[in-house]
Amino acid sequence: MTALDPDLWLRRFHRGPGTGPLLALLPHAGGSATYYYGLSELLAPALDVIAVQYPGRQERRGERAVEDIRVLADQITAVVTAAAAGRPVALFGHSMGAGVGYEMSLRLQADGVEAVRLFASGRRAPSRRRQEVPGGQDDGSLLAELRTLSGTDARLFDDPEVAEMILPALRADYRAIEAYAWRPGEVPRCPITVLVGDADPRVSKDDAQAWAEHTSGDFELVTFSGGHFYLAEQSEEVAKTIVARLT
Repeated sequence: MTALDPDLWLRRFHRGPGTGPLLALLPHAGGSATYYYGLSELLAPALDVIAVQYPGRQERRGERAVEDIRVLADQITAVVTAAAAGRPVALFGHSMGAGVGYEMSLRLQADGVEAVRLFASGRRAPSRRRQEVPGGQDDGSLLAELRTLSGTDARLFDDPEVAEMILPALRADYRAIEAYAWRPGEVPRCPITVLVGDADPRVSKDDAQAWAEHTSGDFELVTFSGGHFYLAEQSEEVAKTIVARLT
């Protein structure tokens, strides 16, 4: 298989209607395509949904993880564009995935592919830069950050084998996030819907509202009850929000 083989990159967990835009789901740092299985199930009756599997995790653990957000966006854009086969594309990215989605929206625009909407979830605007992990990039600080964000049952990290399985992709993803610097210039023309938890310790309302500066199209901010991984408790409402804007 080639590096851009869709069988490596894309997971279609549920059969959708086969019409309308292709919605690509982009995972968070350290995350995998399977994180979106439940959301895909909720969306599939109305939308054609694919989840992206980054290199370096799950069945792609043997591959080197990509440590550059823009390179990752280049690769995913090529695969998703081919899968869309001329249809419009919508993007949903959570946390790091929102940053990848932003860069993808610029690439789709440059390639003449219709990007109908970017859903940026749990992430401050690209122009809002700060240190990602307060304690630094060592393994202990990375695991402490995951506990703070409550994306996974914290007890899992007490198992050394589980931690060692998670850490390689997590290290690479956070290196990519830290190295990323927004470049002023052209902005996406597609509408941006920002979704955020009202108790997210890493995304303030001002950080979320600043996404309005990153589109020449419509902008809206939708707030849910919950923390950084509000998706776990609010998946049905998130699905309704997505479907309402794409159908």
